[in-house]
Amino acid sequence: MSAPQFYLAISAASGCLATILGAFGAHGLKGKISEPLFHAYQTGIQYQFYHTFALAIVACLMFRYGASKALSASAMLFIVGMILFSGSLYALAFGAPRWLGPITPVGGLCFIGAWACLTFAALKMN
Repeated sequence: MSAPQFYLAISAASGCLATILGAFGAHGLKGKISEPLFHAYQTGIQYQFYHTFALAIVACLMFRYGASKALSASAMLFIVGMILFSGSLYALAFGAPRWLGPITPVGGLCFIGAWACLTFAALKMN
């Protein structure tokens, strides 16, 4: 499997998972967890979707321009960011220990790095 295929498949799986988790949150969690935790859960869903789409775009750019180091770094950082940022918010909503909270900003830093790598890749494209 090529890198673009791999990242496109991860993006599709992430979109599927975000849809499932979003529906579960709307129908299974609302009213069962505190409002701040429900809001955090929804933020996790939002950011997972935003960065799922970004990962799909990076994969499509790889199909067109090749899997440069900058595009590959962007893709990996988007994936790690989704796991750390959204994953930590989901875990907190489901009752994980509060010490997990500081992991969320690390995921945010991964997102920033991914966007920076994508910017660099765009400036290098012919």
